[in-house]
Order: sequence, then C-alpha cells, then structure tokens
Amino acid sequence: MRLRLIALALTTATAIFAAPVPSTVTFNKDVLPILQKRCQECHRPGEVAPMALMNYNDARPWAKSIRQAVLTKKMPPWFADPSVGHFANDRSLSKNEIDTLVAWVEGGTKEGNAKDAPPSREFVDGWNMGKPDMVIEMPNAFPVPASGQVEYQYVILPTHLKEDVWVLASEVRPGDRSVMHHVITSIREPGSKWMADQQPGVVFLPPRGAANRGGVLDGGLGGYVPGQVIRPVSEGPHRATLLKAGSDIVFQLHYTPNGKATTDKTKIGLIFAKEPPKERLMGGNSALLRLAIPAGESNYQLKAVSTVPYDSELVSMMPHAHLRGKAFEYKITRPDGSSEVVLRVPKYDFNWQLTYWLDAPIHMPKGTKVELTAWYDNSANNPYNPDPTKEVHWGEQTTEEMMMGYFNYVVDPGQEIKDGRTRATGGGQ
Repeated sequence: MRLRLIALALTTATAIFAAPVPSTVTFNKDVLPILQKRCQECHRPGEVAPMALMNYNDARPWAKSIRQAVLTKKMPPWFADPSVGHFANDRSLSKNEIDTLVAWVEGGTKEGNAKDAPPSREFVDGWNMGKPDMVIEMPNAFPVPASGQVEYQYVILPTHLKEDVWVLASEVRPGDRSVMHHVITSIREPGSKWMADQQPGVVFLPPRGAANRGGVLDGGLGGYVPGQVIRPVSEGPHRATLLKAGSDIVFQLHYTPNGKATTDKTKIGLIFAKEPPKERLMGGNSALLRLAIPAGESNYQLKAVSTVPYDSELVSMMPHAHLRGKAFEYKITRPDGSSEVVLRVPKYDFNWQLTYWLDAPIHMPKGTKVELTAWYDNSANNPYNPDPTKEVHWGEQTTEEMMMGYFNYVVDPGQEIKDGRTRATGGGQ
C-alpha cells in the first residue's frame, strides 16, 4: 500500500509540475519531438498512413486536420479505458502534448529555428521491428480481382532451418496493403499432416467443409492487421517463440478487393534471439465460432471463456470483431476465485486492430480462466452496419461477424508443451 501511495504521489506531482506550453510554439522546437515520438511509425514514406509527418513541409498542409484529430482523440488511435491497466505501448497524447499541437496551429504554424529541431528519427528501411535475420516471401504473386469476395487463401512457406531457433520478433508486410484485410501466420512443425498434399509456395484454398479447414497448427508468429504498430525489438523484454528446425510458416491471407485489380506478395521478417530467452511466448484465444446477433439489436452481448493450461504471465491482448463490433472487456479468474478486469475497450474501432501490451505482466496460475465479453451494434444507428435488417452469424467476410479474444502469455522456456491451445466456451445473452 505504501508503494502505491508513493507512486500516486509521484504521478500527481508529475501532472502538477508538467512543463507549461510555451507562449510561442514552433514546429522545430516543440511539435517535431511529439510527431517523432507518437506519429512517425505510421506517418512516413512507405507506411500505412496516407501522408508523411517527417518535417515542417510535410506537416504544414495538414495543420488543421492535426488539430482536429488530436482534440477529438482520433489520433493517435488508442482505445483502452485509462482506468483499467497500464500498457507499455500506450501512444495516447498527454494533455500537454495536445495543448502544444493545438497552440502551434492556432498560433500560425510557425516553423522556428532549424537549429532547434531534434535529430531525425532513424528507421530501418522497410521494417519497423529492426533489421531481420531472415526474410521469407511468397514466391509467386497472388492476383487480387477488382471486385467480389475472395475466400481466405493459404500458402505454405518452408523455412529450411537446420536447427531450432528462438524468434525474438517478427513482422509481416503485405505486398499491397490496400487490399489486405489481415494475415495470420502459423507454424507447421515437422511431421504435421496438415495439408500435406499441398505444394509449398503455391496459394491454395482448403476444401470447404474439410475437418482441417483453417488448420490445426502449432502456434504462430504474429500477423498483419490494418493500423497495427510494430514495437522495435529493442523496446521489448527478452521473450521469444520457438521455431523448430524444418518447420514451415503458413500464411492465412484475407484479401478485400477495392475496385482495382492488383497483385500481392506478402513476406515475413524474423529476428532471432542470440541466446536462450528468459520467457517463452505463447498464444491463446477466447473465441466464439458460432454466434447469432439479432437484427436491429444495438447492444448485443456475447461471452467466451478459455482456460490457460500452464502457470504463466499474461502479457498482451488483442480483441477482434468486424463492422458491428462495439466494445470489449477481458477478465481473468484464477483457480482460487480471485478475479480482475485486465482490459476494457469501450469504443472498439474495426479500422484499428490494436494489440495492448501490458506494462507489467499479470500472473495466471494453471487453470486460470480468461473471459472475454463483447458487445455488438447490429442496428441502423451503426453507420458501418452493412444491413441492420438481417441476423448476423459467424463468418470470414467483413459483412459477417467474429468474436476473437486473442491474448499472449509467457511460460518458462523449459516448460514441456503438450498442447498450448486454450479451450474456449461461451454464448450470447
């Protein structure tokens, strides 16, 4: 309790004595440091944002838009309830940062002295995580049509690894982000019978109705979703995913045609640990694969629960729904009955699929239940709703719905892993 009081006092003192906004705000001295810290991961050439914010000439034409975006807290995108948990990748702006950006715009968008500008932020060309040790790319481009629906596609990519490695970081980069809804990666370990008859490197569609459609594979190496921000490997703790010699990486590819025919060659970069990691990264999912959201329902609730099979530490969460998704909440309940809410997202936004990395891991003994509660708006009040007159069921396309409660946890690297998949159950209100 005493430590909590000290932390609270320090936080309060920081808020009271935060540096005031200067009377004259200039871009080089006051604005550029904020853009470097909060915005340039996306707002730079070759990344997902529609415009760069690297220098004064980049930012000046967008001044009014920047003001509006930060006042409404539309940018940077961050949707976690600040009263629940603390997150290492929280990129929300402080009040002082917002006030500074607004003062710059309202004060005439002054450039200031070039000598006041901080050094340019260094990025690895083409990669946000840092320079990869291995890059694996689809050998053949997949043709994406101009219109229509494209079923989930799959491709198996051999790693040709001769020995086991620990993957410290991974980053998936689509060849054409404009048509990519998501990429999910999985590991097919040696000896797996999953789609054993498929030729590596050739995109394929698993038979509809087959028992193994979608795959029963061995964990994953992250993926790609719109709005995702990759943490540089230097910013994270020493935790890694085991990738065994002779394994393949499987891409699940979801393309969304946008009116213009194109092609895509997605790739993945991997950074290997130089020494055995302190923690082994695992994945779980509290999900519902059968759901029915009534037509016109504005606040329909669904729940799913999964059980963690090992003593572990919770490190991150990523809720996922489609266009009717409204809000999410994660709660853990330990075998002794103690429970706590660990993430609340009161305004879910399908356009930004964010992963929330905890500032400090949360202990989960073996048998801990991870409960996901989700709310959906299938009414006409939802401007993104494709058709509020229809009951909605689970499906892969964005006009259908999903309820996925992804989470990552870590275990001792020496832990024997028999089956890392969590078992989910749940239902609707």
